[in-house]
Amino acid sequence: MRAPVALIAEDEPLLAQHLQQELTKVWPELTIGAAVVDGASAAEQALALKPDVCFLDIRMPGMSGLEAAQAMAEDWPQDAPFPLLVFVTAYDQYAVQAFDAQAVDYLVKPLDSQRLAATVARLRKRLAERAPQAALQESVDQLRALLGAGPGGTASVGQPTAKRLEVIQASVGNTVHMVPIDDVLYFEAADKYVRVITVEREHLIRISLRELLPQLDPEQFWQVHRGIVVRSRAIATAQRDESGKVFLALRGRPERLTASRLYAHLFKGM
Repeated sequence: MRAPVALIAEDEPLLAQHLQQELTKVWPELTIGAAVVDGASAAEQALALKPDVCFLDIRMPGMSGLEAAQAMAEDWPQDAPFPLLVFVTAYDQYAVQAFDAQAVDYLVKPLDSQRLAATVARLRKRLAERAPQAALQESVDQLRALLGAGPGGTASVGQPTAKRLEVIQASVGNTVHMVPIDDVLYFEAADKYVRVITVEREHLIRISLRELLPQLDPEQFWQVHRGIVVRSRAIATAQRDESGKVFLALRGRPERLTASRLYAHLFKGM
């Protein structure tokens, strides 16, 4: 049996170093396969290394720890054991309550040696007992609850509700296009922009999908992938494949959208 491998994602170098030192004391056979400083690198390295455990800081540049875990779960191969997740957070009562409710392992900054030892004991026990597919499904269910995946949900723990958008103002040069929200079929993340798709046109707006989500009516616009939010009434059909992904055909557009396994539960026959 190979030694367990961990990935650490933490943008504070001293804390990352301290975590590694403490893990060496309480879990000497654990190998640190990679240590990264942002969420995108965490997701990329996790998919490459297939670690047994990931320690993910909640607040990192770009992608948060939750969003990195979401990216991993969406792209994880069916035949590989999904890593156990431990979130690291500065004390935030709402985040801690959410983690407790979903039985998710977490560490609070500054790190407490006794808490870390208890977490490691749980991780070792779960690694010895887990089944590969069950581990992925368990993590998907936990992440879905933490992210509020589905109608009525939000994109982050404790995120406040913002005023609902009625018009999208998309600028091109000196012209501002006023796009009624009722005309939008879906939104798609594109680097630092979001694509706004209507039946006839495509617009770009300089905002992140994370910032846009709280301004949309969650009963009308469903997040179906970390980078896609679609109007529910624009979906014509939903077809599921063997991996758990769902492919969506739209009314008025030729392209098909992909709904990840985190959001596949939205599409059930009546």
